Amino acid sequence: MLHRERRVIGIDRRPFVGKPKDIVHYQVDIRRKKTRDIIRQERPSAIIHLGVMHDPRISDSEHHAWNVAAFQRLLDDVAQYDVSKLIVLSSANVYGPRPDNAQFLDEDAPLQGSATFSTIRDLVELDMLTQSFFWKRPETQTVIFRPAHIVGPVNNAASNYLRQRLVPTLLGYDPMIQLLHVDDLVSAILLALRSSARGVFNLAGPPPSPVSHAIELAGRARLPVPHFLFRRALERLWRLGATSFPSPELDFIRYVCMVDDRRAHTQLGYRPAHDLAATVRAVDDFA
Repeated sequence: MLHRERRVIGIDRRPFVGKPKDIVHYQVDIRRKKTRDIIRQERPSAIIHLGVMHDPRISDSEHHAWNVAAFQRLLDDVAQYDVSKLIVLSSANVYGPRPDNAQFLDEDAPLQGSATFSTIRDLVELDMLTQSFFWKRPETQTVIFRPAHIVGPVNNAASNYLRQRLVPTLLGYDPMIQLLHVDDLVSAILLALRSSARGVFNLAGPPPSPVSHAIELAGRARLPVPHFLFRRALERLWRLGATSFPSPELDFIRYVCMVDDRRAHTQLGYRPAHDLAATVRAVDDFA
């Protein structure tokens, strides 16, 4: 969407299949010195950082090197080369699903996601590094987005969960959840890029729904399983490499973790364009 209105440069160690001809793509690991060379050469007016590693099977040291150490170097480059805008994609998961959560969490709520889910630790640290940068370097317009569960034609936990033919749920639990169509996330990023906005913004999609209703809209059947059996089964499957869902993720279908995104509405003019049915059914657009 962005390349239609300005020059876009991409940096990613993965190949960019189907890349539009007018986008410049460097297939580079952001941890390498080449990334700094590219920023020095291209002198971008804005940097949008989307490259957070979420794979729970990658070692803690690899996660930290990619998500924290490399990101700290990127912040140094933003300051050194006077990049005027920085947009960082965090996640509402940094708040953590907890039985004592308020119904809706605003941007000032504590980041407790790593308390029970260690793979969120790097994401919390990245979020806090960005907040610190925000105050240390006010001349850079810094924006942090904390979106609810992103779904659509993407390969992430929320979409993969709804994509199963038979979706397991926790017996006796049916919390309210928020889902965000990936295109609505893109729209929010473009709004931030076009404005002088700065600060932290929660992002939600259509009105929240019980987990069971989202599964129904996806056209799937549910399989309610007692919590202790589900956790034990996941732990065993995880050890065997037969699932991509570590057992701590069960808390996301057990407890509430919803966000108040009024700040994005008032300061960015953000409004989700997709209703709940269209958002949920977008998981089947995955190719």
